[in-house]
Amino acid sequence: MTDVDTALVLAGGRGTRLLPLTARTPKPMLPFCGASLVAGMVRRLAPHGVRHVILAVGAEAGPFAPLAGEVATDGLTVEVVTEEVPLDTAGGARLALRGLDRPVLVLNGDVLTDLDVGSVLARHHAEAADATLALTRVVDTSTFGVCLLDGVRITGFVEKPPPGTLPGHDTVNAGTYVLGPGVLDGFPDGPLSFERTVFPGLLAAGRRLVGHVAEGVWSDLGTPERLLDGQRTVLDGGVAWPPLADLPADAGGVRVGAGAEVAPDAVLRGPVVLGAGVRVAAGAVVGPYAVMAPGATVGAGARVADAAVGPRTAIGAGAAVTRALLGADVEVAPGAVVADLAVVGDGERVAA
Repeated sequence: MTDVDTALVLAGGRGTRLLPLTARTPKPMLPFCGASLVAGMVRRLAPHGVRHVILAVGAEAGPFAPLAGEVATDGLTVEVVTEEVPLDTAGGARLALRGLDRPVLVLNGDVLTDLDVGSVLARHHAEAADATLALTRVVDTSTFGVCLLDGVRITGFVEKPPPGTLPGHDTVNAGTYVLGPGVLDGFPDGPLSFERTVFPGLLAAGRRLVGHVAEGVWSDLGTPERLLDGQRTVLDGGVAWPPLADLPADAGGVRVGAGAEVAPDAVLRGPVVLGAGVRVAAGAVVGPYAVMAPGATVGAGARVADAAVGPRTAIGAGAAVTRALLGADVEVAPGAVVADLAVVGDGERVAA
């Protein structure tokens, strides 16, 4: 058993690599396999005793308001903490956690993982750690900060070492931590980074940092390609994703929400998800690896595959949407082609 009932999600990033999808919607609130991305992430924490979720966001709290309703059935409550000025990862965490006198789970708001959170929490308590970092192994260390380990204890950090220059050390920060109470105290006010300042500073002060190496799925969803690849992983069952459990699949991997209408001669190729109220017209083919958000429509003879389609988006007759991301209220003209990692922002129109 653990006493960690609070999780902090770092959700203040601007999501520039996913523009224009993130022009109006913060990256953690983008639709992803049946709910917002962050809703799926935090619902995975409920079985491990987490009951309260704090979001450390930028200056605007409004876009995160729907999250409370998405996670209420799991017994989770949501608190949103804003920053008047950007405070970096640990600065935002310190602001959000001020006054908390017990350990807290911290996670990045854009990472897809099948990490066993329970094992990370157990390791933290068993080692009486001040901070525990979930770690993942990588082949190419040149784009990451590598954690040096002596057993389970973290002894140092090396930023972006060329491959092969640190034999036996290939573990990098996986973006999930357990922090003991007060570990952020004593650092200077203002912007503060976990990677550059907090963790090296704790080591220098003689605090006990522990690493928990996890095998399995770990992916940053911050680019169009990675977001679509992450969707494929979830649809293939590579990561347990609670929002999909709310919409059971048939034998072919087809999930159809309440009120969805599919013409008799339309074809659904699983894995595929149709949200509530989606309409698929005659002769259309949807899937595989297509997720249609609530209220989206597919015109007669259109094709949609390997794509994420936002709420109320209309795909015209004979159009083709493949390997693409479409925001909310998009209009794809009849006969138009949207493909090759195209990203279409909310309310835009794609001409034929």
